[in-house]
Amino acid sequence: MANTFHQMYIQSVFAVKYRAAVIDKSWKQKLHGVIGNLINETGCKTIIINGVEDHVHCFFGLKPSTSVSSVMKNAKAKSSKWINESHLLENRFEWQEGFGAFTYSHAHIGDVFRYIENQEAHHQKQAFLKEYIQMLEEHQIEYDERYIFQELI
Repeated sequence: MANTFHQMYIQSVFAVKYRAAVIDKSWKQKLHGVIGNLINETGCKTIIINGVEDHVHCFFGLKPSTSVSSVMKNAKAKSSKWINESHLLENRFEWQEGFGAFTYSHAHIGDVFRYIENQEAHHQKQAFLKEYIQMLEEHQIEYDERYIFQELI
């Protein structure tokens, strides 16, 4: 649309169902590429995708006519389908329901990029659940602990 100017940067975080550590290093980069392409498919612009065995961080520029929910629905549904159709795991793969979404200004792009780029080193020092709650609190997002990433019982 003419005369529409925007600059919206989103970091989304979502986990494997029950936070199972099943994303293998042998296909992790390919998965991140698939997710990045799926985000781009929505008209948004992927900046970086990275994560570890049990979760993924996506950083992208949001197109103003697209909702974060629709971008995540597309990325999660089609990437889990890709994993299952590629027979990368013995069992059926699923992402955990929901996601976290956090906004950033243009001035923070470099910091967020480096943070996502260094996920493996970061998670040697801090557990995912602690990191996720810290992100929610830093962004002053109210949450109910009952709904933060289910664990396998």
